[in-house]
Amino acid sequence: MNSKIEALVANIEKVIVGKQETVLKIVTAMLCGGHVLIEDVPGVGKTQLVSSLARSVAGKFNRIQLTPDVMPSDIVGFSMINQVTRELEYKEGAAMCNFLLADEINRASPKSQSSLLEIMEEHQISIDGVTHMLPVPFMTLATQNPVETYGTYHLPEAQMDRFIMKISMGYPAYEDELRIMSNGENLISAKDLRAVMSTDDIAVLMEEAQKVATAPSIRKYILDIVTATRTSEYIRLGVSPRGSIALLRAVKSYAYVMGRSYVIPDDVKAVMVEVLAHRLMLSPKGKSNFEDNGAALKAVAMTVQSPTTAE
Repeated sequence: MNSKIEALVANIEKVIVGKQETVLKIVTAMLCGGHVLIEDVPGVGKTQLVSSLARSVAGKFNRIQLTPDVMPSDIVGFSMINQVTRELEYKEGAAMCNFLLADEINRASPKSQSSLLEIMEEHQISIDGVTHMLPVPFMTLATQNPVETYGTYHLPEAQMDRFIMKISMGYPAYEDELRIMSNGENLISAKDLRAVMSTDDIAVLMEEAQKVATAPSIRKYILDIVTATRTSEYIRLGVSPRGSIALLRAVKSYAYVMGRSYVIPDDVKAVMVEVLAHRLMLSPKGKSNFEDNGAALKAVAMTVQSPTTAE
């Protein structure tokens, strides 16, 4: 593992205990310029994870608590007349940062959710005919609680497709939770972390990650999995070309995070569910046979022949 990435992961793990695989995938998403949706029950550390990543990098971190009364202008900003110059002046919204934590995104109205579409896809904000570029890196990390439905607005498929990964942290193991309880007593939290990396470092790592070699057999393996989702009787809506591109970017970054300059089939298997599962819609038969999208995707992927080498 790259020494800078190792330092970043170790810093985050001062707060987030026993979830190294989750941390590695968050870092993977950051290195391929993607956005992450973290969906899990309350109290497992979703917000702490995002805050720990942002505070470990010396960039600008903004958090917005999304509720039905949040307006699009709160997210993207607005223009107002400067009383001195009598000209329109742009006032920044929460999105003008390196790391945007959109807490409980499914509580925002559809209008506010749609305001995130351009900034997530284009990394820019257009207000009154003027385009404002977002800084590099820019990453949206959204959280949502899957067990509450009252007062929430389901994210449309177009919005879900903008997230390169959808991650679930899950409950900690018994021994890990004992450590978490100890950390709670010592008041160790994300706000106590010091930055171990600059935004310039992240930009360099992002360039290096996309130079990772991907053999034709790996690319075909990715496309075979994607194609299988489009023909399976368990899946009503398969993965789009955006999904296959996202998986290719993610496996290159994951290989880089793991310290390799080339992709192996295990990299595809490691991030496949997080990158592809939320892009699927199960058929009635799929819903009756599988617990969730991830289980269905794994079953479909098992029908695809994995390459034996990365050559």
